[in-house]
Amino acid sequence: MKLMSKEKIALFTIFGGTGDLARRKLYPSLFNLYRKGYLQDHFAVIGTARRPWTDEHYHEVIADSLADLDVDDALVQKFASHFYYQSHDVTDVQHYITLKKLSQKLDDQYGLQGNRIFYLAMAPNFFGTIASHLRSENILTPNGFNRVIIEKPFGRDYATAKELNDQLSATFNENQIYRIDHYLGKEMIQNIPAMRFGNQILEALWNHDYIDNVQITLSEKLGVEERAVYYDNSGALRDMVQNHILQILSLLTMEQPANFDEDGVNAEKVKVLESLHQYTSDEVSTNFVRGQYGATDTVTGYRQEDKIEPDSTMDSFVAGKIMIDNERWSGVPFYVRTGKRLKDKFTRIDVVFKQPLTNIFQNLSAENQLATNVLTINVEPEAGFDLQMTGKQVGQGFATMPVNLHYQHDAQELADSPEAYERLLHDILNGDATNFTHWHQVAASWKFVDVIQKYWDEHQPEFPNYAPGSMGPQAADDLLTRDDRQWVYKD
Repeated sequence: MKLMSKEKIALFTIFGGTGDLARRKLYPSLFNLYRKGYLQDHFAVIGTARRPWTDEHYHEVIADSLADLDVDDALVQKFASHFYYQSHDVTDVQHYITLKKLSQKLDDQYGLQGNRIFYLAMAPNFFGTIASHLRSENILTPNGFNRVIIEKPFGRDYATAKELNDQLSATFNENQIYRIDHYLGKEMIQNIPAMRFGNQILEALWNHDYIDNVQITLSEKLGVEERAVYYDNSGALRDMVQNHILQILSLLTMEQPANFDEDGVNAEKVKVLESLHQYTSDEVSTNFVRGQYGATDTVTGYRQEDKIEPDSTMDSFVAGKIMIDNERWSGVPFYVRTGKRLKDKFTRIDVVFKQPLTNIFQNLSAENQLATNVLTINVEPEAGFDLQMTGKQVGQGFATMPVNLHYQHDAQELADSPEAYERLLHDILNGDATNFTHWHQVAASWKFVDVIQKYWDEHQPEFPNYAPGSMGPQAADDLLTRDDRQWVYKD
């Protein structure tokens, strides 16, 4: 049988198939790949978890996860027929024997050619156990590809991350391990290399000679919600800076790779992450601030959230100044901030350019001030670019004014485009790890963050220190004020 060229062939095994991630992200993403033809007749999915479900109930769960999509019920049922459920204890070797038999049966039934993808949608402490049993019970195949997908958190620090990586590496090679960072699947994050390396007008200015500072803001309006238990053991620094923010920063600052592929991109990202200036304890206190939101009449404070300790010192906000010790970025500060219960939900990057050395128009009028050139990359909820420039006011005389050049992706086009998990699952099917985090990136990120976290662990914070609906504590503004700068996006 001749297959359509875009069809992908694989058996997915989802450990944690009854969980929230599977329902909210994985099943809708797989369905979108199915209705677009990337998955057709030659795929199957095994969902595993402790619950004693039947295949029929599992199909009902799949259908329910797609309820918000405007799709034909017959197509949903046909899609769900490719799903099989196995009640599974990841610590019980006998269950892996059963899993092996079911995997082989489905491989023969659907013609899967030994291609297997294992999604570990579970707590990281189970990763090593699962990987070990996949190897010992010969569930990996010699005739197809074997790929494993890992969700964050990937460790709590460098030591635990290395231990986890060593456990996985005993079964899988680095090119078989896909560490998902869903920010790397977002449209405007993937736009960064195109914007930089596809436009000489920007790349020629993309250095310390022309850029004054760069600001990265990941703002969340909600509190910890149902993630309270996880969050109170993680905090904003581990949950957002170590992965999402440093991944964005690496795309903004890496050198042009020899080729735009996983090897080229990974090599350059590693170089820049290993060039982050490692702070001393004294430098941490000056260059990084943390926060925790308080309560109002209508909003619950962090310490009053369900399952949060009343004296918790966990950070729900972090802002910092990051320096890169290389020639291109010498002296350029990268200001980052992220937090819960902020003014609104959005992600943006502001690249602030230096002012011209001379304002030749000021002799005409003191009002002829030059606007600071700022390139803003709007990641979400809107997606597009803004460039603030100086222009002349319309009319008699000569007066300057700030003007904004704006481009925004079409809303309907964005709605029809793949969601982050759909993009990344498609990349995994293609064996393309360009938009994934490789081990040496993870290692360099943790080494940078560990110094900050260690200092915070040794010093008691004064929490709560910012109000819900603000943009964080006053110290986050002071961080820039000391450098005679200010946030482009202000409260």
